[in-house]
Amino acid sequence: MRLSNLADYAVVTMSAAARHCGGGRTSAAELASETGLPVPTVQKVVSKLSAAGLLRSTRGAGGGLQLARPAAAISLADIVEAVEGPIALTSCIEGGGECAVERNCAVKPHWPLVNSALRGALAGISLVQLARTPTDEPVQAPVAHEQEVA
Repeated sequence: MRLSNLADYAVVTMSAAARHCGGGRTSAAELASETGLPVPTVQKVVSKLSAAGLLRSTRGAGGGLQLARPAAAISLADIVEAVEGPIALTSCIEGGGECAVERNCAVKPHWPLVNSALRGALAGISLVQLARTPTDEPVQAPVAHEQEVA
């Protein structure tokens, strides 16, 4: 599995926006400059992130972009879903894909569990963690422990 370029750019853009949290608003041009992404790409990503309620855009003097909620309340899953839609490894769950073995597929009932686990893993990574620079103190991701079977 691999994220699309646009999803990757959304993560990079949101991380840069999060570093402006206490410093007021920023602009798409400033985010593009900070990330090295082209301005039109950042504008496209900002549009999707704003539509998903992750960024807030204010027009006029003193306007600009800012996070719509605290960075700690925005997860990697939120960002990916803003660009990609619901997290699913297979298209058969969403009903959008053709599958030659769908009628006899014994795995299909298990995909929701797999998708939920993947979404849970991405949801466990906050924008705060993603926005940290290499010189910041590292934040440990939560460690999942397998339950013991009695």
